[in-house]
Amino acid sequence: MKTIIVPVDFSEQSEYALKAAASLAKKQGLEILVLHMLELNEAMITSSEGFHPEQTVFLLKMAEKRLGEFLEKPYLKGIKVTPVIKHFKVFGEVNDIAEKHGADLIIMGSHGTDGLKEIFVGSNAEKVVRNSEIPVLVVKDELEGFKIDDFVFACNFKSESLGAFQKAKDFAKKLGAKLHMVYINTPGDDFLSTIDAREKITKYLEKSGADLKVEIYNDYSVEKGVLNFSESIHADLIGIPTHGRKGLSHFFMGSIGEDITNHSKIPVMTFKI
Repeated sequence: MKTIIVPVDFSEQSEYALKAAASLAKKQGLEILVLHMLELNEAMITSSEGFHPEQTVFLLKMAEKRLGEFLEKPYLKGIKVTPVIKHFKVFGEVNDIAEKHGADLIIMGSHGTDGLKEIFVGSNAEKVVRNSEIPVLVVKDELEGFKIDDFVFACNFKSESLGAFQKAKDFAKKLGAKLHMVYINTPGDDFLSTIDAREKITKYLEKSGADLKVEIYNDYSVEKGVLNFSESIHADLIGIPTHGRKGLSHFFMGSIGEDITNHSKIPVMTFKI
């Protein structure tokens, strides 16, 4: 892992993300790419009639000044920080930016207990998760000395999530974190006996080529099970797979992935399937 992308809008939440990135960067010797979205009117960019070069240059200079001031933080000392300012469509181009700079991770802030419901509505943040080929870490609160020692990865143990699991396993290895895999067993039609659950898990691990212990955790819902298990082992991070452009709502079934991200007090990272 070499580079972390942190999108900032100068809000308190984006600074939480920046602080988390700084903690990881210091421990791993990483570079931080601080990305600010300059929301120019589309006509100013695409229309020859509406194009005003003087105004565009003025806005760009103002953004550069404000971003420079925003980055004057004591916790960034000793870290290589590269500021990048792009036009408003940047989040749809996140993969190009990540590829160009060799980025391995995006860390971004979210608002309070409403989480992604608040930050996602009509925003570019949704496009980050849906378009990003690299993992996206969502941070809600200030994390002093953020570290990842215990990392929970939760999935439905179906073949479609194998790619996401491999990314999570590689990420844990790079950070030297302990990976805790968990299968949430719930009452109702999805309930499995211990024998059936173990058989399902064994087949999944054989396909993945991984030799890991998997916990079977019983709870009333997948969301509650993931959160309760993660809190019980004092996890530093929860990982979940997402179908990318189909959004978090397609994790497992219904809106489980979004609910986990919204309600978790623990940072959540998404891995594209």
